[in-house]
Amino acid sequence: MGRTASMLDRAEQGREGQGGGRLLCYYGDDFTGSTDVLESLFLAGLSAVLFLEPPTRELLEGRFRDVSCFGVAGISRSLSPERMERELRPIFETLKTAGAAVVHYKVCSTFDSSPAAGSIGKAMELGREVFGGSPYVPVLAGVPYLRRYTLFGNHFAAGSEDVYRLDRHPTMSRHPVTPMDEADLRLHLAKQTPLSVSLLDIRALDGPYEAVRQRLAAILEAERPDGLLFDVLDEPRLQTAGRLIWEAAADSEGSLFVVGSSGVEYALTACWRQNGLLPDAAPKPLQAAPAERLLVVSGSCSPITEKQIGRAAEAGFALVRVPAGELVHPDKAPAALAQLREEACALLASGRSVVLYSASGPGDASIALLREVLAEQGLQAEDSSRLLGRALGALTRELVAEAGLTRVLIAGGDTSGYITRELGIYALACKAALDPGAPLVTAYSTDARFEGLELVLKGGQVGGERFFEKVLLGSDPA
Repeated sequence: MGRTASMLDRAEQGREGQGGGRLLCYYGDDFTGSTDVLESLFLAGLSAVLFLEPPTRELLEGRFRDVSCFGVAGISRSLSPERMERELRPIFETLKTAGAAVVHYKVCSTFDSSPAAGSIGKAMELGREVFGGSPYVPVLAGVPYLRRYTLFGNHFAAGSEDVYRLDRHPTMSRHPVTPMDEADLRLHLAKQTPLSVSLLDIRALDGPYEAVRQRLAAILEAERPDGLLFDVLDEPRLQTAGRLIWEAAADSEGSLFVVGSSGVEYALTACWRQNGLLPDAAPKPLQAAPAERLLVVSGSCSPITEKQIGRAAEAGFALVRVPAGELVHPDKAPAALAQLREEACALLASGRSVVLYSASGPGDASIALLREVLAEQGLQAEDSSRLLGRALGALTRELVAEAGLTRVLIAGGDTSGYITRELGIYALACKAALDPGAPLVTAYSTDARFEGLELVLKGGQVGGERFFEKVLLGSDPA
């Protein structure tokens, strides 16, 4: 534990130049999921920042010199293996120079991926090639805090009030791009990579720690796997997994490459806390001051977001449908945007909170219409994220500036990525842990108008039915 403990000390005390002892850095395979890690590190009392692009040496040695952990929000969940090769290899090489004890390839806690899009297996291959230095790649997907669990290699995720095996999950089993038709994560990965993956199951994680270590050593010696999947059922086993990963980091030559959800950070911080390695810090806020008005921009089609939109309307939010088919049509987009801007500006000026939404849910007829418009232009369904995201980003920039908004909620990973870039935002830091998986963050922007803007970036599966009200109020509605 000596090497990694000293790295933590140096990370908290400041460092001599880039890579002078940073504790952890990570790359998120989608935008909203990247804020999960910020939240976990924030709750642990660690200084952390999320960059929208790989940070320059000047940023790391200057304004963000004293952060012990940093991340990069990526887009690899939507990329083919060929494009992942071009995207990830140079980023991994950059992260390697940070000298962090752990480099984490952060994936969604529902592990959604496929051989053709967002292949987690491909990321494992690249990570092993770039980082090496360790006999295996730890893989951990479960996050009890987010109600995600792995049992005997099979992954489970909450959907509203119930918990489902992934291949029976009402949303993830029918995901339009990466449907999860296999719950056993080892078999799921086997479709994406020839790398072998073994399992440390919940039985092996029980009992005295020395016995757990011996079971791990026996698996590594007998099976010599390329990757090792950790079961996660509860906080005690998560803490044990974190201790094993932290010891692997201590034994690794250079940074330890890890694949998984934000459960990786919850596991590590639980280990650090148990061993007295975390700095003493005041409890982190779980709420914030209320905002006068809230702008919600939703590009999500999930049934959970659908319910949230409905409850927001009942609470007095003004709903404005986004004509997605018109916004992706070059001849119709200018007029459609102008009309949207006029309507939303008037509502905000009257003191109303506003929800701009492109679809009310997975069954919304506008989804099929949007695909027809794209097909008429010779475009694919996946092009909608880019075209619609840029249009909504430009609209959000104008609305925030004109209405003087201080808080914005964006629903949908791709939508979040495009809108934040339109606002000139280059980094985010956590301000409050409002709801598991959707913290309130503050922005660093190249545009002074948006410096300090408060944001919540929400994935489709995140939040209760009254989540929009909660973001407006900064706390649970009465």
